[in-house]
Amino acid sequence: MSEPASALDLASAPALRRVPKADSVQTKKEFTSDQEVRWCPGCGDYAILSAVQSFLPELGLRRENIVFVSGIGCSSRFPYYLDTYGMHSIHGRAPAIATGLAASRPDLSVWVVTGDGDALSIGGNHLIHALRRNININILLFNNRIYGLTKGQYSPTSETGKITKSTPMGSIDYPFNPVSVALGAEASFVARTIDSDRKHLTGVLRAAAAHEGAALVEIYQNCNIFNDGAFEPLKDNDVRDDFTIRLEHGQPIRFGTGATKGVVRMADSTLAVVDVAEVGAQNLLVHDVHHQDPSTAFALSRLSHPETLANTPIGIFRDVDRPAYDRLMGEQLQRAVDDKGPGDLGQLITGTDTWVVG
Repeated sequence: MSEPASALDLASAPALRRVPKADSVQTKKEFTSDQEVRWCPGCGDYAILSAVQSFLPELGLRRENIVFVSGIGCSSRFPYYLDTYGMHSIHGRAPAIATGLAASRPDLSVWVVTGDGDALSIGGNHLIHALRRNININILLFNNRIYGLTKGQYSPTSETGKITKSTPMGSIDYPFNPVSVALGAEASFVARTIDSDRKHLTGVLRAAAAHEGAALVEIYQNCNIFNDGAFEPLKDNDVRDDFTIRLEHGQPIRFGTGATKGVVRMADSTLAVVDVAEVGAQNLLVHDVHHQDPSTAFALSRLSHPETLANTPIGIFRDVDRPAYDRLMGEQLQRAVDDKGPGDLGQLITGTDTWVVG
């Protein structure tokens, strides 16, 4: 199995082999539409859009073979701003529409853009089933921990006690952890990154694009109007190293100023943050994105504190080989044709397997 991609190698990316290549070298400009970008000034979506527009030429694919499907929310304006095919679809249903595209059109590179409300509230079931089925799609989940489009209500990822227009006394809900949800659904690729860290964001996008099957990338995204500074501890140069755990495949998990903190497995199999000087570097957990059992990756996702953001892992949690749904479906259909020949739709419609009602 290949290591997480630091640069996209199309020859080793089975998910993209069937997608026609571009005839010439492309640039960011060719993936930028003529539509005026309409987000609030300072929104983190601008940084993500710019990173995606710059990254897409690396795929080496024709623009007409790339599709972005979105649901409803601020993030879901994304398809308007990319010069590819796209659809601004129904609230929470983007994964379902993308599933149909990916399953029926193996010549397309299919991407979903969604938000924490769109994906994890009304769209929760569609998200988890797309992940468990391993549909050949890339899901970018923008998480700003608030409903931005509808002007500041708490969302499924808002921390407990969050005071908003819809929770004036503080939210009593316990928030979803999108990475934990994805790993619980047995997603074959799960990662987390941050809107303001362009290098890290682009590296994660490369790895997701090279993966065959469902890839979920949670992107911490700042809503400077209704939830400004939600992820500030992970961005502030003075403290971010002490709050952020940067996951690297094959490396011991260390972080903090001077890499003084680390992660170990306890006797009860849980993970804990420790002082490296006290336990010894040789006892630190070595990160393995390719481990077939998702339990360690899940345990890593539970290290972060939902309110303070202390011990927040970013990077790739899981990247394992599993046949994509469209590949398995295609093989099954081919076996049916080989065994019984092409189907007869007319015979199916007018056949004897019918009922009379009334």
